Amino acid sequence: MDNPARPLILRDMKYDSDIAIVGGGLNGCALAIALASGGLSVTLIDSLPVDAVKEDSFDGRAYALALASKRLLDAVGIWETVSPDAQPMLEIKVTDGRAGEGPSPFWMHFDHAEIEEGPMGFMVEDRHLRRAFLDRIADESRITHLTPETVIAQTVDAAGASVSLASGATIRTRLLVGCDGRRSGVAERAGIGRSFKDYGQTALVAAIGHQLPHNGIAHQFFMPAGPLAILPLTGNRSSIVWAETHERAAELSDLSDDEFIDALRPAFGDFLGDIHVAGARFSYPLNLTLANRITDQRLALVGDAAHGVHPIAGQGLNLGLRDVGALAQVLVDARRRGEDVGADAVLARYSEWRRFDTATLAMATNSFNGLFSNDNSFLRAGRDIGMGVVNAIPALRRSFIREAAGLTGDLPRLLQGRAL
Repeated sequence: MDNPARPLILRDMKYDSDIAIVGGGLNGCALAIALASGGLSVTLIDSLPVDAVKEDSFDGRAYALALASKRLLDAVGIWETVSPDAQPMLEIKVTDGRAGEGPSPFWMHFDHAEIEEGPMGFMVEDRHLRRAFLDRIADESRITHLTPETVIAQTVDAAGASVSLASGATIRTRLLVGCDGRRSGVAERAGIGRSFKDYGQTALVAAIGHQLPHNGIAHQFFMPAGPLAILPLTGNRSSIVWAETHERAAELSDLSDDEFIDALRPAFGDFLGDIHVAGARFSYPLNLTLANRITDQRLALVGDAAHGVHPIAGQGLNLGLRDVGALAQVLVDARRRGEDVGADAVLARYSEWRRFDTATLAMATNSFNGLFSNDNSFLRAGRDIGMGVVNAIPALRRSFIREAAGLTGDLPRLLQGRAL
């Protein structure tokens, strides 16, 4: 009774929802569903129309989901829908060399049979994931999905946050969450700065059809300009992520599909037989971007809005889903204890939980890219010997496999496959 007026003020405050999420991508959708399943009401604000996002045509985009991320999707009711279109990654082969010269004799080979939990991960196309998320959201009464809608302003105060939309509407919420990418408007409007590093590389992304089966094997080939990842999709198809210098990538982007294949073939090799482009081609610059903080008054950042890392280990979406699992658990547990889900003390738990994992992965991907994306003979010898050592020691191999599967660290309940 030190301040009897305060409970009355909070009780009379009107909110449109407990949580407002800006950004309707995969992280935003996953968070909305997780929070709703934990009893919180959610407003999901998406700039893209539902019909455009649910297009069934294949455009070449796909994601590598670690085993822990698959468990989260299972826990929130998504995996059963997408599993028929998911390709298990049964092995990963990591090599070093130059295009046209073949790989180094030193390499790493990770086999899912060395761990008990199952495949290390799964490749799932963007179109299947988005459609499954949107269908699940449409069936959830606690989620209000505003689309196509854009945020133009936001304000926060001691009791909550207000979001102004381009349509003229205003949303009042206890907590505002930015899931709106590396150029997060939520973070920018809150005055949250970012650390930035340009890697001088551009990623070329495409789906490649091939003559021979991939047998569920993913490949990572490190070349001086940057890595080439060849990731298995369903059927005789693979997704590639090919890092090149900005200048070379611009030249490759301007090529026809046949010319692109001719340029790719020396790096890709012939182990899968004849190859061809099997969808649209994309390119995007590679950089490291970290928000200076991932929480603020009545505000939290998730996914690329909080941290954008190099795709060298395919961990971008997986890192975001770890954020989703951690924030959802913190907020749902706070609600069950009767706490204000937007309070500073609650958000501090999320920030502290995610700080070490995010910094560690950002540092690791940055270091790996610096170590492998060069043609220094001394570094080449050191990394080749290092890969050979890891490959020769079973305990080391298993630790790398478990790391790739997302099974290490302080995992949120959803990434353990448990309900909130």
